[in-house]
Amino acid sequence: MRRWLKLLVKIGLVIAIVAGAFYYWLRPLLVRIESTTLASGIHVKFRTVGTNVEEYTNQAWQPYFAKGINMGATIPGHFPGELAISEDEYERWFGMIQDMGANVIRVYTIMMPEFYEALSKYNMKHQKNPLFFLQGIWSPEEQLIEGQDAFDPKIKQKFEQEIKDAVAAVYGQTTLTPEPHSGKAGGAYKYNAGPYLMGWIVGTEWDPKMVKGTNDLHADTPDYAGKYFRNKPGANAFEKWLALMVDTAAQTEIQYGWQHPVAFANWVTTDPLKHPGEPLVEEDLVSVDPTHIEAADWEAGYFASYHVYPYYPDFFTFDKSFQEMTNSKGQIDSYYTYLNKLKEAHPNLPVMITEYGVPASLGVAHLGTLGRNQGGHNEKQQGEIDAELLQQIHGSGYSGAVLFTWQDEWFKKTWNTQRYDEADRRSYWYNTLTNESFFGVLGMFPGKDDDIHIDGDATDWNKLEEKKKLDVQVPGFEEIWATHDEGYLYLMAKLTEPFDPSKESIYFGADTLPGGNRHGPELHGTTLDEGLETLIELSDENKGRMTIASNYDVHARLYERSGLPDIDPKEKQDDSGIFKPWKMAVNYLLEYPDSRVNHPFGDVEVGILERGYSDPSRPEYNSKAMWQVQGQVLEMRIPWMLLGFSDPSSLSVINYNPPSKNKFEVTQVKGVRLVPWIVKNDQVVGQDNSAAAQPVQVSAMPLYTWQRWEDKVDYVERPKQSYYMMKEALHKINGPVTSTGQSGS
Repeated sequence: MRRWLKLLVKIGLVIAIVAGAFYYWLRPLLVRIESTTLASGIHVKFRTVGTNVEEYTNQAWQPYFAKGINMGATIPGHFPGELAISEDEYERWFGMIQDMGANVIRVYTIMMPEFYEALSKYNMKHQKNPLFFLQGIWSPEEQLIEGQDAFDPKIKQKFEQEIKDAVAAVYGQTTLTPEPHSGKAGGAYKYNAGPYLMGWIVGTEWDPKMVKGTNDLHADTPDYAGKYFRNKPGANAFEKWLALMVDTAAQTEIQYGWQHPVAFANWVTTDPLKHPGEPLVEEDLVSVDPTHIEAADWEAGYFASYHVYPYYPDFFTFDKSFQEMTNSKGQIDSYYTYLNKLKEAHPNLPVMITEYGVPASLGVAHLGTLGRNQGGHNEKQQGEIDAELLQQIHGSGYSGAVLFTWQDEWFKKTWNTQRYDEADRRSYWYNTLTNESFFGVLGMFPGKDDDIHIDGDATDWNKLEEKKKLDVQVPGFEEIWATHDEGYLYLMAKLTEPFDPSKESIYFGADTLPGGNRHGPELHGTTLDEGLETLIELSDENKGRMTIASNYDVHARLYERSGLPDIDPKEKQDDSGIFKPWKMAVNYLLEYPDSRVNHPFGDVEVGILERGYSDPSRPEYNSKAMWQVQGQVLEMRIPWMLLGFSDPSSLSVINYNPPSKNKFEVTQVKGVRLVPWIVKNDQVVGQDNSAAAQPVQVSAMPLYTWQRWEDKVDYVERPKQSYYMMKEALHKINGPVTSTGQSGS
């Protein structure tokens, strides 16, 4: 009897273990999400009807407005394709995103399995209010641009496979091999996130030359009539190719028992509108029109997806035909005009703006009207602009607005700094001149962001373990301390007297390389034994200025004869004595026939250092604050690239060689020597006539140096002011604008 009892117990244990394992395997599939079921047994949660998107909820179809945010694939110190973001981190972010008021996340490509697992688990805990997502499918962008032919069999096959992989990953039924160097995620996809999908966005922004090349090569290609999607009469060859890809997504998804709305990615450059005032021919070269594709038998429907920013292309600034409407403030507004014209061009189709926004950064890449530049904003300004753009998109009758973006990503590049830095090192430091890295409302700040606040108070320096006192015996300075992190070189100086910018100026020269200016007007007769590459001047109540030795002026060297005039030979000489403003390009020189009209080269000064407070807990917080002084205490943080660094993590600086093939050479240095002085009444403090004739021994100044941090970074995650401003704006939106102009629920 006992033997039978033992056997029954063992059998029970085995059954329990098997049942537990089966439940664990089955749990991802036990998703409770309200949806309607077609006669064929296919589930539908979202659909498009006319120009609207609808959600099936409370046993009925309800109007839906996607209050979205884009999400990148990585964190500081990592590149896309690396396993960097944990499941717990995703779940925490999802809570913050919903608290902000967003109801949908858009991702651009297949994410790591942790994303889908975290989203599934998060939504299992929030069944009454799940967080949905838009799944992007990355097209073979580089091959398309190189080959200029979308119908190339290798490209076509690669994209079709990517579509199938993306669908399988979303539904948790595949294992993919990761490709970290190409940014492709991989792993075992076991969690079914499909029920939380809002829709598909196929592809990326299309290169206009590639689209035209495809159209020219395949002008006679037959219409595509797929099982679920087809092109309409009049579609060009590239649009027929897109109809095939959209249909491939539908054919793949229906195998998993679901239908979701489908779109393809698009942007202003290839929109169906004409931009007669656009200077650059390429920006108005060809159209990719979503209205030339339609659903043949797809209950979930089809929509249009556009990336629309207020500063690019240039017609937003120059085209009079897009300066017809005024915004709520009574200002002529090209962005608002464009939104209305774009909406009118899609009379029977829902349209979502799936990228909009501006970055909070020191660097600037394009200028827009009404101050909506690509960069140059602090966090508050970023929030004000982002909220205004959201309101305009919603008020113009769109079906969704997806902000770019959730988190800052250090690895990003932008056109006007990528020639100054090292591509394989971008993720390891915080370059505030690269605006593209700082569109996020969740800031990823350098490691000492919590430790040092620029406020003119030395208390936080007393707590620092990693700092160095610079043994500099200079009149006017009691002591100088330095430290650093992934974003800045920090200085704290105790002065012998309170600083009054109306009566005196403080200078800090920086020496990293042999050469540079050993004299100049700013030195007021003093000469140096070694030259300065850059110079900081504090002589204004509200701002300072960073300048660069003329023979080291990387901006002038890069754009000489390609927008800027030839450099004066005197400025190319070592020790020219001339310091130039630190500038960045915002547009190239445009000339006929590449441009419809001649358009001058444009640049902006980025070496202006704002005085303010960097402590986010203070009401007067300014994320762009670079220095502050209170009485005899001066604090400053200096962005690495303004000092000439191409990668501070390896102590690499741009050297004096002119660019070769539009790229500068770099040199590894030992550190930075800092040369401070104070000028009162045009006289250097502590200087007399006899001393003026003796060179100051810069080479004897203490060297501030640091250990390379290679591939390990410290960073501080913190919501920006823009997060809270967008939270307020998003919570005011309860649904799409109806035909009466009111916001629905």
